[in-house]
Amino acid sequence: SIRVAKAFGAKVTVISSTPGKKEEAIKNFKADSFLVSRDTEAMQAAAGTLHGILDTVSAVHPILPLLSLLKNHSKYIMLGAPAKPLELPVFPMLMGRKIVAGSNIGGIKETEEMLKFAA
Repeated sequence: SIRVAKAFGAKVTVISSTPGKKEEAIKNFKADSFLVSRDTEAMQAAAGTLHGILDTVSAVHPILPLLSLLKNHSKYIMLGAPAKPLELPVFPMLMGRKIVAGSNIGGIKETEEMLKFAA
């Protein structure tokens, strides 16, 4: 999804729980910036800076810190599918007029189109 977003002209920030993926995200995938979700100071500094988040994590993880990164009128899209329910804080969504949605990977046709596009 990084390459696709970059191809559409988006500024991409990769968010990871550990700094180990930073070099790969910046050098290989050409992300514009990198943010460690466990770095409280960095997360607070980035609050309200993102127009949208594509969350690909399939494990249970806290949503509130990620919602705080969004500007008002922004979207948080779940692409990962955790086995257990996630806690979704409603108040930050209401106050920031943020949209939370989900999407699956699509069918065979969409997957083939994406692979051709990314090649």
